[in-house]
Amino acid sequence: MFKRITGTRDILPQEAGRWQEIEAIARRVFSLYRYQEIRPPLIEEALLFNRSLGQSSEIVQKQMFLIKREKEVYALRPEATASVVRAYIENNLDKTSAFQKFYYIGPMFRAERPQKGRLRQFHHIGCEAIGSFAADLDAEIICLADNLLRAFGISGYKIKINNLGCPKDKTALVQALRSQLKGKLKGLCAECHTRFKNNPLRILDCKNQRCQEVVAKLDIHNAYLCPECVEHFDQVKEGLDALKVDYEISPNLVRGLDYYTRTVFEITHPELGGQDAIGAGGRYDNLVAELGGSQAGAVGFAFGVERLLLVTSCKSQAVSRNLIYIISLGEEAKQQSLKLLDNLRKNGIAADTDYENKSLKGALRKADDLGSRFVVIIGEDELRKNTVTLKDMVSGEQRETMIENLINELTTK
Repeated sequence: MFKRITGTRDILPQEAGRWQEIEAIARRVFSLYRYQEIRPPLIEEALLFNRSLGQSSEIVQKQMFLIKREKEVYALRPEATASVVRAYIENNLDKTSAFQKFYYIGPMFRAERPQKGRLRQFHHIGCEAIGSFAADLDAEIICLADNLLRAFGISGYKIKINNLGCPKDKTALVQALRSQLKGKLKGLCAECHTRFKNNPLRILDCKNQRCQEVVAKLDIHNAYLCPECVEHFDQVKEGLDALKVDYEISPNLVRGLDYYTRTVFEITHPELGGQDAIGAGGRYDNLVAELGGSQAGAVGFAFGVERLLLVTSCKSQAVSRNLIYIISLGEEAKQQSLKLLDNLRKNGIAADTDYENKSLKGALRKADDLGSRFVVIIGEDELRKNTVTLKDMVSGEQRETMIENLINELTTK
């Protein structure tokens, strides 16, 4: 017997309703902010992610699923920002309008050790706004993330923000980190020893308890920031205050991807334990130019859908009772029920019938299990009178109605 690959999961029919609900809510909220859906491919040139995420990032170093064919090396996308930017450049979308807003919903892939809320195939709901350096846009997009979570019925989360500064500021921050951590390497985990050489910013993000204790004693503050980046972040905070978004400054918050500049943010939830992030994002003002486009400011974020579902109050497993179930008694009635099924569906009414040759009692039980609002029964008597018996599965009321009047009755209920 074949089994699913470790780190993947089957989304079964009884779960799919929750996924559909959360996706529908996301689409509705994104539309309020004028975001349009984009669907990049799941597979890209591996070099795209090497270039955008940074050769020293853990995703590139350890987590990408690579596909090698002759001289070509492809990757299953580990995140969507680089793909969206690539699509923006390649399709000349900046020529249509320099400022564009996109959202996406779909699977991502990382070769990680599977654990709660962290899979090898996982799903993101995210957005990217490309073509503006405005601090107000940072505030709007964090507010959008906040409003999405509220729409999902999620509470108890924290929004943490920080300012990484421009590339020159980030270089100064790295130098300051190396200077302060140089005499504290013995207190760091083995992985952070490698990070110290390749990407010291990730040490601030390490979940190891010893490393967190070392980081807590660092004296970084914002001395590495230039005046322009300080002003930008002040405007972001003013915008969030005006929008009444609750947030906290987290000086050690970094994102492990090279493209982030200035504003970064992370949204955490205590119910998720050590891996408590349900979403994160930030500004990436140089990525478009680095991937071959013109200089364009940009900001975005993504939520992990699996993590959202662990803390959301969406409960679509409940029976919705919008189905019409047809029970036919006898071969002649079956032919009539097929025509009636087709007519109901063509009129936008969800309908199904018994294909298991159950007894009337068994078919009624099946209809109830499926959440049917009404059952339509067709037997010899109904065929002779050109009627059907309509049973209300909520009230239990049962009566006859003419076939030609059935659709009108069902649509006016």
